[in-house]
Amino acid sequence: MTILTFLLSASAVAVVLLGLYFLMFPDSIVGLTRRWMKRGIMVNLLLFVLGIAGILIGAAHEVMAAEPIAAGGGEIGLGLGLALIGIGLPTGLATIGAGIAVSSVGSASLAVITEKPEMFGRTLIYLGLAEGIAIYGLVVSILLLGRI
Repeated sequence: MTILTFLLSASAVAVVLLGLYFLMFPDSIVGLTRRWMKRGIMVNLLLFVLGIAGILIGAAHEVMAAEPIAAGGGEIGLGLGLALIGIGLPTGLATIGAGIAVSSVGSASLAVITEKPEMFGRTLIYLGLAEGIAIYGLVVSILLLGRI
């Protein structure tokens, strides 16, 4: 499993270095075709997915092979597990909703600012309102966590 982690880290570093190379020498991209770029991205994505799957399988194998922890207070029952999932859902869903809202409000605010720069303050208020959705989800999760 250490080898998989190393290979994934090395591939991530290679992608970053390749991106920096293309950033510093943009003329070298001219000779590359779209087909070559698509194949490179697909191979990188496939290797990444296979590596993550290998790490997950290896981690599950190590956990299953480990000695059980001393019998006693470390267990979480089904009810508590479902409650913890229910507590995490508001934060996750609110964050996704806030991301969608910020993306649309952000692009619209950039369009407005290019035409009327004096609207900058108003657009910041709208972005803050959209980001508040994630904060509401976090507050709900904290309140629910206090109930357990």
